[in-house]
Amino acid sequence: MTEQPLPYKSFDPSTFREKPVSFVRRSGRMTPSQERAWNDHHAKYVLDIPHGPAATSVADGAHGDPEQIFGRRAPLVVEVGSGQGHAILHAAEQRPDTNFLAIEVFRAGLARTMIRAELAGLENLRLAEVNAPELLEKYLPAGSVDEIWVFFPDPWAKARHHKRRLVSADFARIARQALREGGVLRLATDWEDYAEQMREVLDAADGFERDFAGEWAERFEGRVLTAFEKKGADKGRAIRDLAYRRL
Repeated sequence: MTEQPLPYKSFDPSTFREKPVSFVRRSGRMTPSQERAWNDHHAKYVLDIPHGPAATSVADGAHGDPEQIFGRRAPLVVEVGSGQGHAILHAAEQRPDTNFLAIEVFRAGLARTMIRAELAGLENLRLAEVNAPELLEKYLPAGSVDEIWVFFPDPWAKARHHKRRLVSADFARIARQALREGGVLRLATDWEDYAEQMREVLDAADGFERDFAGEWAERFEGRVLTAFEKKGADKGRAIRDLAYRRL
């Protein structure tokens, strides 16, 4: 029996619980050094994005121009769920001619990212404290992103929670809208069933083609090895990479 396509769903911030988002609600406090970093460097790094009904939503009509945000025209890489910033900080240091935007809703992670960005003197990195699908769909211009990274998103391991996973048919639609023609969506996970789901979703998505040969993509050389990835590997989990090019 042929599976029917999912109906269109917009990421309405007033109904976060009914669809996947790029974060999981967790409590946590910032350390004093993180508080100082936030107060001292927030204006430099964090985009001032108007919020809608939810604290991490993007208000209707809010738009951002990457050229104005970074003060130059350059390729743009967006990381969804940047955590403490290890991957995007490394990339921003290695690729000064590229602009990088890290999306993360946990303020402590953003604060830690800006501490390291300041130490490295990075000028090509900005941060966004919002729900990533909304930023991609509503805030950035269509076709303005060269690469979208989704590295180790929450696997929602229990079967009854799989519907909360970020990578879905609707997320594929949003990613395609944000990417320029020829742009690449890169994904990685250490959960085998999530990797298979990602591959199934993107193989079926309109406007994408595999950017790899064989069963899985080679490990993305631009992704620095983090403690999180190493922990998964140490537990015997296979790290799966995928890459899809926007047609």
